Amino acid sequence: MIIAVDGPTASGKGTISKQLARHFALPFLDTGLLYRAVGWTLGEQGGDADNPADALAACDFPGALLDNPGLRSEVVGGLASRVSVHPAVRRALDKRQKDFAYQPAGAVLDGRDIGTVIAPDADVKLFVTASADARAVRRYEEMKRRGEQVRFDDILADILRRDERDQSRATAPLRPAEDAYLLDTTNLTIDAAIQQAIALVDAKISGRRDKDPA
Repeated sequence: MIIAVDGPTASGKGTISKQLARHFALPFLDTGLLYRAVGWTLGEQGGDADNPADALAACDFPGALLDNPGLRSEVVGGLASRVSVHPAVRRALDKRQKDFAYQPAGAVLDGRDIGTVIAPDADVKLFVTASADARAVRRYEEMKRRGEQVRFDDILADILRRDERDQSRATAPLRPAEDAYLLDTTNLTIDAAIQQAIALVDAKISGRRDKDPA
């Protein structure tokens, strides 16, 4: 079984995806980490995130880099958003994602284009979203807990910029797949959102079983 979870930054899709993987005993891949690894590598190389050639050169990173906690920083997240607009970068990372998605054990993947590009025939597709203000509050509180000095207005502005880049890029723009379930977490606790996600997957699985011939 392949479960594709897409949505904008700070929507809760990462936490929801991890819990879905745990609940259904499936391997999990945060595909955003691949783009963050490119952003990190580009920063180490002194490249320009808006230069397609520099961004593509940074795609050749070791798999072990995905375990680096530094990839979770806001700076690297911003670089990841910028390099992700380049078609050559997306093509370079597609194979890693598709190989993971279509492994025999099945998988849960979260990202921006899993249900539309990476695994368009996924068994279940979720599109997790929330208002920009709600997502900014979550990110702001998360960063404050880590002891980072941040301003809410800066976080909100960054989220809006990322949304614009994700939704307007020419290659694999962020959008729900036509057959995706929409899960709006604006007014949900994370536990409630997880339970709704599990219920949606269960409903889809049950529906398919009911349609199978006896």
